[in-house]
Amino acid sequence: MANTVQPDYHYHLKTASNPSISPNDRAVAFTVHRFDQGSHEAKTDVFIKSLGNSSILTQITDTGTATKPTWSPDSKKIAYLDENDSGVKQIFIRVAAGGEPKTITDQIANVDAMAWSPDGSKIAFRALVPGPDELAVLNADPDLPNIRTARRIRYQQDGVGWRGDSFYHLFVYDLGTKTTSQITDGGTGAGDDGPPEWSPDGAKIAFISDRHPDRETSSNTELYVCSADGASLEQWSGSMFMVESITWSPDSKRIAVTGGQTKEEVGGYGLTTQSSIFVLEKGSDPIKLTDDSIRPHANGAGFPITADSPHMAWPESGTGIVFGADSKGQSHIAIANPDDPGDVRLVTDGWQITEMVTSSEAGFAVAATSSPTSHGELVLIDLNSADVHTVTNLNSGFFDDHKVATLEKFTMERDGFEIESRVWFPADFDPSKKYPLVLDVHGGPHSAFYDSFYPIHQVAAGAGYVVVAPNPRGSSTYGLNFATAVHGDWGIGDYEDVMAAMEQVAARDYIDETKVVIHGSSYGGFMSSWAVGHTDRFNAAVIAAPVTNLESFYGTSDIGVNFSETQLGGERFETIDEYRFHSPLTYARNVNTPVLLLHGEDDIRVPIEQSEQYFVALKRHGKEVEFVRLPGTSHGIFRAKHPMIRSEYFKRMLAWFQKHNS
Repeated sequence: MANTVQPDYHYHLKTASNPSISPNDRAVAFTVHRFDQGSHEAKTDVFIKSLGNSSILTQITDTGTATKPTWSPDSKKIAYLDENDSGVKQIFIRVAAGGEPKTITDQIANVDAMAWSPDGSKIAFRALVPGPDELAVLNADPDLPNIRTARRIRYQQDGVGWRGDSFYHLFVYDLGTKTTSQITDGGTGAGDDGPPEWSPDGAKIAFISDRHPDRETSSNTELYVCSADGASLEQWSGSMFMVESITWSPDSKRIAVTGGQTKEEVGGYGLTTQSSIFVLEKGSDPIKLTDDSIRPHANGAGFPITADSPHMAWPESGTGIVFGADSKGQSHIAIANPDDPGDVRLVTDGWQITEMVTSSEAGFAVAATSSPTSHGELVLIDLNSADVHTVTNLNSGFFDDHKVATLEKFTMERDGFEIESRVWFPADFDPSKKYPLVLDVHGGPHSAFYDSFYPIHQVAAGAGYVVVAPNPRGSSTYGLNFATAVHGDWGIGDYEDVMAAMEQVAARDYIDETKVVIHGSSYGGFMSSWAVGHTDRFNAAVIAAPVTNLESFYGTSDIGVNFSETQLGGERFETIDEYRFHSPLTYARNVNTPVLLLHGEDDIRVPIEQSEQYFVALKRHGKEVEFVRLPGTSHGIFRAKHPMIRSEYFKRMLAWFQKHNS
């Protein structure tokens, strides 16, 4: 008999990621992430899979810490990142057919991105360059106190910790001379440089940087091009507000980017809101290829250039610019005609694509995907026929033995917006029975629920709940106007959207209207704490990493300044009444719903003081509340390093709901 998805599901699932197709198109290298249930350790290693008929997976690392494989241009070697004896990520190279790996870098701090030169003689990479204070700490006696001095707003970063005056810069390693040269330094403006992208002729390197005077308070990023030795630095994106993903044209004369020409075009803060595909050529105005009916994959979230750029390709075959994009909670592989703005073809439709790479001539792509009935697998997609073929079956046994939730979608119109919601049902759902209901609110606000395998929804449905998961105004993938409708309106229109969606499902015959609960994390935590301060509709609330006090969030979060000023309409002291009005803490005395708070102690994105303040306010007013502190955990609770954190989160959530729904 098949089981349902339980709180310990992650011990039984593997995740394939970081796909890299060999230049001869015969194989794909990728990483597999898993948790060892005995030791509770996370393990990540590199595997190779033939793209022919063979089903054999070849594991080429066994350290448990290897990531981001990339093939040499001749398809004979693989470079990847792994930890050295000091626990610092470095570049390793090994022959794909076998042999011992060799370390080629010896950086003080982590290497986190790399690219082979087209002729295979060099590797460009990015590494963190410690500032003077940070370097002194690294060289100091570890038993002495670590005294730190902050000199800029962005002195820390969620998931990374203290950064101080350290910045990411670019280097080139010459495999012939075995020497490393630093090719960027940030100049007088300092700043972080993004991953390197070689021009097809091997003469230039393109990268993104935020080296501008307002970098501390603005998400503005620019495109730079330099020679392979770092000389002749040129800015190519003078008329754009933000640039993120990049790919060269086959003739090395143009570059395609994701981004926006104005702050308003990207929704103000980062590209988590909206972006478009542009073609840039030195000395020419950008040419926009896409509209906001789709959102090309791009990284934002406060430190856009310290994350890997999503894959785009501009192959010599003339296929067009191949890129990943999202629309209405679904992912697509899309192809844009670089010479005809608006000519965009969607190849795929459905599920969620988290990563994507293309073959040398763009005949096919390999994508990391998630769907309602699968998780963490690689698929091959024919870009002409759109046929999908399986590359990995890492989790087929789990899904054969476990029943998953089933999905329904519906829309409603509110204030001129189409509000789309997803409803998840227990695998053995019987419409003649009565079920308790969970309202789940996503983070962001510029995020979205996809047609994907969501642990919260699966675990709750496995415990017998129906789950409604709305994408209210403010959600991404529904266009710019929809996403920015939440700016200055937190807790108003978006709150009404999620409540309306919940009530529509609650009114169905198979829902027990007396057993309704709410869950949310991050912005969903904001919405959950806002909701219980404005209604007694819920029997219980599980609130994770919530923004509850926008005044203190402004000065404590790693994104507090530029994020808050975009979302609330101005600098804190100029609009302090707005910050207080939209803070759930303001309404804590109105809460009558039992609240379970969960928060990572190492969270820098939404510092734990946000839950501390809310907990104290609720306790001071005699409310029923418990506060769970998760050690060693940053903002991504469901990416917590120790797997027990995840299962404990789900167990406590279900227990809290059960206690107050009885």
